[in-house]
Amino acid sequence: MERRKLGSLEVSALGFGCMSLSANYGPPVPREYGINVIRTAFETGVTFFDTAEVYGPYTSEDLVGEALEPFRDKVAIATKFGFDIATHGLNSRPEQIKKVVEESLKRLRTDRIDLFYQHRVDPKVPMEEVAGTVKELIEAGKVLHFGLSEASASNIRRAHSVQQVVAIQSEYSIMERTPEHDGVLETCAELGIGFVPWGPVGMGFLTQKINSDTKFDTNTDFRASFDRFQPDNAAANQPIVNLLKRIGNKRSGTPAQIALAWLLARKPWIVPIPGTTKLNHLEENLGAVKIQLTPEDLAEIDNVRVHGGRLSEEHRQQFDQTA
Repeated sequence: MERRKLGSLEVSALGFGCMSLSANYGPPVPREYGINVIRTAFETGVTFFDTAEVYGPYTSEDLVGEALEPFRDKVAIATKFGFDIATHGLNSRPEQIKKVVEESLKRLRTDRIDLFYQHRVDPKVPMEEVAGTVKELIEAGKVLHFGLSEASASNIRRAHSVQQVVAIQSEYSIMERTPEHDGVLETCAELGIGFVPWGPVGMGFLTQKINSDTKFDTNTDFRASFDRFQPDNAAANQPIVNLLKRIGNKRSGTPAQIALAWLLARKPWIVPIPGTTKLNHLEENLGAVKIQLTPEDLAEIDNVRVHGGRLSEEHRQQFDQTA
């Protein structure tokens, strides 16, 4: 597979988001099955795997650690800190970051974390203090690279002034274009920072497998509370999927592949991390790297209208509000 640069970190053009194997998009898959999915991703060219301590919590890191242990030196593992799991709040105090890194290293069965993201900006801890703590971990060899998730342009600059930031992870897809308008992508381009879109196929909506009749388990699938997945908005957004299907028919691709190819075409330093619990969907996603969209395709996609806001109010309250 083509390789791309996230700052100074080189990875496969498509990564693999491991969260859904363990949490948040339905019940966790059986452990051996999850290990097989991750190892199949590696065998088919993926070298970049994304997880976090809060996924499960803890079970995603544990799964990823076992799955990647046989070829640890051939992959890059990204994980995250920043939540107080006991209270469901935020905590990026230096002592918490240092505690999390030790626990994550054990679960991941490794001696270093390739990319350590702050999962959400903690307004109670100055960004310079967070970046300084990660810098200490890098100097100690426990972390190789620093990243931020859902951070504002100003906090990206503040962090980068203390410790090089190699990647920003935020929701970005045909259905969620905020990074284009809030200065984040512009800041990444200026500072030489890579960008890692999560939810690159609209959290599953752009796969043609979700519609207004889809029912999400309120106990295991957090999409049940998300605005864009409510029946009225799901119905109103169906034309977006129909458009991707029409373009896919011309380019020999599925709607999901067109959605990923669109992201890959935006910038050479964008590395989407689609996740899946199905081996056939994994194969489908990876096929996106072979699709070339025309300027006409891209212009048509740029004109889509999206109904409904991001996530839920509870999730939005944890986004970085710094101007």
